[in-house]
Amino acid sequence: MEQKKLVEEITSMEEDFAKWYTDVVKKAELIDYSSVRGCMVLRPYGYAIWENIQKILDGMFKATGHQNVYMPMFIPESLLQKEKDHVEGFAPEVAWVTEGGGQKLEERLCVRPTSETLFCEHYKNIIHSYRDLPKLYNQWCSVVRWEKTTRPFLRTMEFLWQEGHTMHETAAEAIAETERMLGVYADFCENSLAIPVLRGKKTEKEKFAGAEATYCIEAMMHDGKALQAGTSHYFGDGFAHAFDITFQGRDNKPQYPFQTSWGMTTRLIGAIIMTHGDNSGLVLPPAVAPVQVMVVPVAQHKPGVTEKAQALKEEISAYCRADIDLGDNSPGWKFAQHEMRGVPLRLEIGPKDMEKGQCVLVRRDTREKLFVPLEGLREAIERLMREIHDNLIARARENCERRTHAAVSMEELIALANGENGYIKAMWCGDRACEDALKEKAGITSRCIPFEQEPLSDRCVCCGKPARHLVYWGKAY
Repeated sequence: MEQKKLVEEITSMEEDFAKWYTDVVKKAELIDYSSVRGCMVLRPYGYAIWENIQKILDGMFKATGHQNVYMPMFIPESLLQKEKDHVEGFAPEVAWVTEGGGQKLEERLCVRPTSETLFCEHYKNIIHSYRDLPKLYNQWCSVVRWEKTTRPFLRTMEFLWQEGHTMHETAAEAIAETERMLGVYADFCENSLAIPVLRGKKTEKEKFAGAEATYCIEAMMHDGKALQAGTSHYFGDGFAHAFDITFQGRDNKPQYPFQTSWGMTTRLIGAIIMTHGDNSGLVLPPAVAPVQVMVVPVAQHKPGVTEKAQALKEEISAYCRADIDLGDNSPGWKFAQHEMRGVPLRLEIGPKDMEKGQCVLVRRDTREKLFVPLEGLREAIERLMREIHDNLIARARENCERRTHAAVSMEELIALANGENGYIKAMWCGDRACEDALKEKAGITSRCIPFEQEPLSDRCVCCGKPARHLVYWGKAY
């Protein structure tokens, strides 16, 4: 009865996907709402997922030569105004501090929505020669963007992220960095989060404010909507000119460096929920699960069961993140609880298992039960972790492939857009007017111009003029 009630508290995703999502983030104790509109409390379990994401990504950044720094959270208005396109792009989302210590400030301060201007101010002070380049910096911090509508993880007023900011001697080096970091992001999503991604370039309309080019990875959620999972921007030397950042080149003449920035945020947790979750709650990829194996003693009141379970937990902790549930709830309640929280593997041990020198392993992704000899436990757990990851990404790929369609006419595109959510591949002339028309008539936006082009026809799906790009279109979070 307790187990049934627990699962019933989560709305079916087929009934109401948005309500299902909200139920999961609350019931799995990932967040709590705060008294500040659009701001969330990251509870220990939710923050632990972010810590694991952070640890893996931080290692990948350092392996590619990046160093962590920290910039102030306040940006003087005069500093923000130096790059016209950048400030115009962020103006609607900026929060301003106008008073401090009971005194009106002489110059109002922006609470950082992103840190390009702060990095530029710093780079102007420390870059003097080509020998000072490249500068490969990253910071882990929070940013504030005054969103009109919010949803936990997906769009909040304040969120956690990392933002890389690099400076390079040549345009070619900066472009290579932009593409390299997009590759790091894609590898992380696929190899750690089990989320397949589409790699490509944003249209002029969708690119980052102040950038010459924005590259992105797009992921498809279980309901067929797209989610931008990470972006990497090439700025050229625009910010360097605006901030008068110069260095002595190899020819002894002053030159302007070329800049990039790239970021991933806590919305990745939302991506995990909506890619892998089911009607029982979370399904976490092993690489970022706070608990990879939960040990649950069965009939723990019987002699030796608790002690054996604790010994197994200690043994398993040597090679993975393990925990034990010694609470006084029934085994059925515990099974449902840890399923809802997405623990990849559950280990059950009871008197009969002890007699046979075995335990029971239950996979969260398939609910398959396996009877495993205790002497082969490590090998079985490590194998199952790999299999769970592979199964999760295979399921996500299948969902993406099944929901990706091609359209060569406007009628076909509108019909697809009015049907099941998913990607619509269609040719585009490159004109903003056609991009706007597709949003107005079909309710879809450009997700990206994929690196791998596939000429479906030689005409734009909207206006019939010669096509320049294949574009993936869709509805997005």
